[in-house]
Amino acid sequence: MTVDFSSLFVLYLLLGSIVGVMAGLLGIGGGLLVVPALLWLLPQAGIDSSIVMQMALGTSLATIILTSTSSALNHLRLGNVEVALIRSLAPGVIAGGFLGSYVAELIPSQYLPKVFGVIVLLLALQMLLALKLTATRTLPSPLKIAASGSVIGIVSSLAGIGGGSLTVPYLSFHGIEMRKAIGSSSLCGTLIALAGMIGFILHGVQVTNLPPMSLGYVYLPALCGIGVTSILTTRIGAKLTSHLPTSTLKKIFAIFLVFIGSKMFLG
Repeated sequence: MTVDFSSLFVLYLLLGSIVGVMAGLLGIGGGLLVVPALLWLLPQAGIDSSIVMQMALGTSLATIILTSTSSALNHLRLGNVEVALIRSLAPGVIAGGFLGSYVAELIPSQYLPKVFGVIVLLLALQMLLALKLTATRTLPSPLKIAASGSVIGIVSSLAGIGGGSLTVPYLSFHGIEMRKAIGSSSLCGTLIALAGMIGFILHGVQVTNLPPMSLGYVYLPALCGIGVTSILTTRIGAKLTSHLPTSTLKKIFAIFLVFIGSKMFLG
């Protein structure tokens, strides 16, 4: 069953507003919400089930470019980005983000949601248990940092996320102060999302059953609707952090992710 365009666009706007508030309030990547929501919304736009997961991932990464860039610029102004570290991480996360889109194309469509489900379950477990990695090691060589960045990029691209849930613990584990780990992660998220989006666009343009108003595996109406409101409502979420029990809400959100991840994995 298809839904008329205007009704769907209103839902994209609503989704973006929720994503923005949650991102500002809990510091989570929007992809963890955007991908499952688009898996429900895109088929109602008449998008073929054989490409709906790829469309959800590509579109999610495109929205993350907008939100991560806004966050990264703020952190750059505050001096929260380790520029030298980014130079080492960048080649890996860019290559990994692009490679993740290639891996997604190789995985049969019926198994791709299961891969997403496993990644979400692992991230939810980390969030639910409040796992915090204390600094136990110094930063490795630039080559090893790039290799780690490629793994972060691949996993993030496969899940349609910016990778903050992976990058921040990795940097914290290697002695980077938390505010700089978060700031550097936001810039890495932009690079991962950009590389992943380009990969999903290039793979998607070769597909014959793309819907109208799409650029490869990026569905432009969803990108516009989610992007506009998520940028506007991020600041609302940030203001709410001083009034709401963030740690408790994060655990509730983690339980929600367990449900989503389990449903995706079990089909």
